[in-house]
Amino acid sequence: MKLLDRLHHAARARPRHIILPEGGDPRVAEAARVITEQGLARITLMDGPDLPGIAVLHPAEAGDLDELADHWHRMRADRGMTGERARAEMRDPIRQAAMRVRLGQADGTVGGAVATTAETVRAALQVIGRAPDTAIVSSFFLMLSCDGAAPFRGGMIFADCGLVIQPDAAELAAIARSAARSCRQLLDQTPRVALLSFSTAGSADHESLGRIREALALIRAAEPDLEVDGELQFDAAFDDAIRARKAPGSSLSARPNVFIFPDLASGNIGYKIAQRLGGLTAIGPILQGLRKPANDLSRGANTNEIVNAAVITSLTAR
Repeated sequence: MKLLDRLHHAARARPRHIILPEGGDPRVAEAARVITEQGLARITLMDGPDLPGIAVLHPAEAGDLDELADHWHRMRADRGMTGERARAEMRDPIRQAAMRVRLGQADGTVGGAVATTAETVRAALQVIGRAPDTAIVSSFFLMLSCDGAAPFRGGMIFADCGLVIQPDAAELAAIARSAARSCRQLLDQTPRVALLSFSTAGSADHESLGRIREALALIRAAEPDLEVDGELQFDAAFDDAIRARKAPGSSLSARPNVFIFPDLASGNIGYKIAQRLGGLTAIGPILQGLRKPANDLSRGANTNEIVNAAVITSLTAR
């Protein structure tokens, strides 16, 4: 069974309640229909059409709008939030969906087909908040290959390709550790983590490499049993034979399944090259480190991408 099929099967076995706040977009409404017909999740669609088996909610007219606004007011009162402003902001579908997830009325939310990434992520950070055991909220892409001619089969985690622009050593270490947890959860594999760079095992000398080397030390100190190595060029990380030549002392026992990019520029470029030239399916960006799942979409997302994002959101719900 292909990995994507296995993920859908797992979601179907434990369907969760997901809110899609942009139901007025035809792609989102169609995704809601597909998700419901395939039994992948229970859907609440905001401002969407009436569809069989799908709850439709109009956020500006919600019967519990005052209650939601009161929660928001109390959460942000020390930052100058007024009751009137809280009520106005809770009419916003993206914020209201996040609040309903925070309050346990739903297991997760997926937005961003219409809203910008900034709007979607800001709502997730402010309303849902960071998990207490996570140092930073970051993101990853689940990269899937099911082509028999491809150099690998299955899935890999690429992080951070969508959120943290220039992580310092501690943030890079936190991103790697979160991505390793995402690997265990979604791929059901023991993570093997590669910290990517333009240098392999000291082959270059530049001040920017110190951040990667420090991150490696922090990861190993925090999780000595986690299989991780760096700095590694992508070819040395991906190809066992090249790694044996370039980094004969590498602690990686086999090809990594988690690739950590040194900054957002390289990560974003890297996943899009893999997607467009390598033919991999990219699901994401998936946010990691939140109290409860809330995920972003590209505004160019098609229906299948929205369905897959909802599946991943469902599977990462606790």
